[in-house]
Amino acid sequence: MNEDFSIFKDVYDVIKERKANPKEGSYTNYLFDKGIDKICKKVGEESAEVIIAAKNNAPNELRYEISDLLYHLMVLMVNQGLSWDDICEELKKREGKPTTNKMR
Repeated sequence: MNEDFSIFKDVYDVIKERKANPKEGSYTNYLFDKGIDKICKKVGEESAEVIIAAKNNAPNELRYEISDLLYHLMVLMVNQGLSWDDICEELKKREGKPTTNKMR
């Protein structure tokens, strides 16, 4: 993974570690304890906040909300047993496909 993007792996690894070895008071463990419904609810909430920040043309708020969304997506990934390799593999499958694939 590109050094610039190593933060994604680092955060993912911390989330994975929290799942394997819970730490009292950890927000990540709170999400895991509450389960898939809570995790999905947070992904939905953060998605809406990203949309609102974008519509408000608020770059600093947008950066913050995108970071929250990515964190919650990583919690979802770990919870569901997906890795960054899985996501990268899926994205690579889409390279070079027609624009109807919504990736371009």
